[in-house]
Amino acid sequence: MNPLRITLFVLAVAGLVGGLLAPHVGLGAYQSWIWGVAAGAVLSVLLYEIVTSLLAGEVGLDLVAGISISAALAFGETLAAGVVALMYAGGQLLEDYAANRARADMKALLARVPKTALRYSDGHLEEVAIDAIRPGDRLLLRQGDIVPVDGRVSNGRALLDMAALTGESVPVKSGEGQDVQSGARSLDTAFDMVATRPASESTYAGIVRLVQAAQAAKAPMVRLADRYALVFLFVTIALAGGTWYFTGDRIRMLAVLVSATPCPLILAVPVAIIAGMGKAARRGVLMKGGPVLETMARAVNLVIDKTGTLTRGRAELGGIIPAAHWQADEMLRLAASLEQASAHVTAASIVAAAQARGLTLAYPQEVRETAGEGLEGIVEGHRVIVGGHDFVARKLGLSALPRPEREPGTALAALAVSGRLAGHFLLADAVRPETPLALQKLRQAGIKRIVLASGDAQAVVDRIGEGLGLDLLRGELKPEEKVAIVREERRSGITLMVGDGVNDAPALAVADVGISMGATGSAAATESADAVLLVDDLTRLAEGLSAARRARAIAVQSVLAGLGMSFAAMIAAAFGYITVVEGALLQEAIDVAVILNALRALR
Repeated sequence: MNPLRITLFVLAVAGLVGGLLAPHVGLGAYQSWIWGVAAGAVLSVLLYEIVTSLLAGEVGLDLVAGISISAALAFGETLAAGVVALMYAGGQLLEDYAANRARADMKALLARVPKTALRYSDGHLEEVAIDAIRPGDRLLLRQGDIVPVDGRVSNGRALLDMAALTGESVPVKSGEGQDVQSGARSLDTAFDMVATRPASESTYAGIVRLVQAAQAAKAPMVRLADRYALVFLFVTIALAGGTWYFTGDRIRMLAVLVSATPCPLILAVPVAIIAGMGKAARRGVLMKGGPVLETMARAVNLVIDKTGTLTRGRAELGGIIPAAHWQADEMLRLAASLEQASAHVTAASIVAAAQARGLTLAYPQEVRETAGEGLEGIVEGHRVIVGGHDFVARKLGLSALPRPEREPGTALAALAVSGRLAGHFLLADAVRPETPLALQKLRQAGIKRIVLASGDAQAVVDRIGEGLGLDLLRGELKPEEKVAIVREERRSGITLMVGDGVNDAPALAVADVGISMGATGSAAATESADAVLLVDDLTRLAEGLSAARRARAIAVQSVLAGLGMSFAAMIAAAFGYITVVEGALLQEAIDVAVILNALRALR
């Protein structure tokens, strides 16, 4: 907390208590002076902050407290001045606490930024600044280290805590050849990794930039609250002046002033908005600022891309069609054994499918790969060929191979063993298993219309969208056509757009809120987006959307309830039902109630 605010609070408490004790220690004649000095010290700092705000072009709404203390001192009401000073100093501490609690998740992300890393160089280790790391550098990660840049495990096994990035409490295991994200914490024994991106382009650097932008941005609702607070200031002065004019009682006028509190506006709104952003960040939804949260909270339409969003974004083994006298597992075992030598995504899918079935793979020899077509080699003495239909036919010396029937969007890979066709593999970009539940949760979070907009063939889009309950399925779209769809949806309400590819970037920029699938999405999509989904799971978006709606609702509730209580207190003071000291205490009670209510957004 701010040391100056702590000092002021201690001084205000000491002054108030010292004045109350003065008559009991023979210093009764100095009681008023003790209260006045303590109140004057707080007032001097308060006036400095008010002037600083005015010079910066902002109306200091603590002006109400400044006028209250000044008037109390001028009228000789030093006890009231001391109480208001204590309430002001206590309110400032409460504000610090609330803001720190609300920003805790954002600060935790920034605090994890690593400064150095251990890099292998000429057979030894050297500690270097992470800005000096280049793609291809080999790094050592020890237990407890934060992964400094995006990379790939090159030796050993990584057990990573991803909670700060994704909110996921279960550690993630990564073996040799698997990717690791910057910002994760190593939980197990040391491992080696090879950097794949420089620090400035890595996942965590992008997160830090988003957090900094979020902290700097001022939400529209907060700016609106500033304007309302200015109105509140004038109403307070007018009501206090009117009370003095009609009653001629300056003490009653002072009671009106000390009962006024703009806290529901100047504290509750930003606290609720920041708390909502922090909660969304814990669930893996990082927003670029308060305006994004407020807009998301009012969204009713969602335009969503298919590849990498509703689907996994990579071809997976969907079926095996054996030729005569062949068994599916034996086909898969031979094909996966050969595919171990390829880095192609299709090869990785076939190998993963074989490992999932517990098949024992052999070591391939004399492997030759034709980029984009297929590969051939020797497995257990057999010549094995895996690849596209035309590639395998050409290698067998045939003009064509029989093609089995398949669903739209399903690719075929052929397998030949010892010069004969062994069968086919069906490969497709499968719907993520969590997608149906995610779409259901998005509906529950307030999304009324969901549109699938994809560049894939319409038949593929129809197959993927079947059974998902989407409102519109559009395929074969160019980037500019996706933009047109987003614009059309915006006519009926606030529209979100979710995508992960370069071709989604224009539509993300046009949407009211563009959301990038950050874990696998392109850099162009991430930069164009207003929010980034750090986990490839749309259920997290639903959770982030719910957090945004709740935070905004709490902010509005705090303003309405807080201002209602403040006006009621001022009216009661104007009619003489509340004394000056009671008004000051009531003001602080309203402040505490409103801030605690705003902090509910953290739960």
